Amino acid sequence: MTNPVRILIADDHSVVRAGLRALLERQSRFRVVAEAGTGEEAVAKAKELKPDVAVLDVRMPGVSGIEACRQIIEGVPGCKVIMLTSYAEDELLFAAIQAGASGYVLKRIGDNDLILAVDRVSRGEGMLDPAMTATVFAEMRKANEAQHAAAFANLTSQELAVLALVADGLTNRQIAIKLYLGEGTVRNYVSSVLAKIGAANRAEAAAYAVKNNIRELVPPTASDEKAE
Repeated sequence: MTNPVRILIADDHSVVRAGLRALLERQSRFRVVAEAGTGEEAVAKAKELKPDVAVLDVRMPGVSGIEACRQIIEGVPGCKVIMLTSYAEDELLFAAIQAGASGYVLKRIGDNDLILAVDRVSRGEGMLDPAMTATVFAEMRKANEAQHAAAFANLTSQELAVLALVADGLTNRQIAIKLYLGEGTVRNYVSSVLAKIGAANRAEAAAYAVKNNIRELVPPTASDEKAE
């Protein structure tokens, strides 16, 4: 028989802690080894008892649940943290993820969902409340797009178009025909692009463009798609 998952519960409301303990200890595979009413107490007990999972309320007096999460992750190797909150707040969600939390669930979730969250997190998986999933992915896409756009921030729109075609393997002559430019003009654009992105040659420029998803900024034209 495997050892039970050892759990620390931290919430500044004793009634909430009692409810969580009763819920979790109905499962023979779980054992609540400690409770804490503040962030400081949660960190101290986690370091002392080294639980497998810490279930922390986001908002606690003194050291917040998020700061307690950060300190537990740093000070108790192997301990996974689930953040509990009453509200779906984007700012707190991303702060919790940055602090190292493996799970983020709303207090209004069903009993089975919390048990599932502890099970999954204890196995090294992540658990995000379904109500927050769309927000996370939207923010991740936004951050990703901003990062990629920043990679080409110094390029003009024409230079960006030229680089996209360089990444597709076109020669200067082919680029000139496609963009209705003179071949010498394209050559100048390519030189400017290489200097701006710090690439030594066309191959490096192409690799840089692909790595930073240039096609998200410069979608293929109809003629490009037919050529493919």
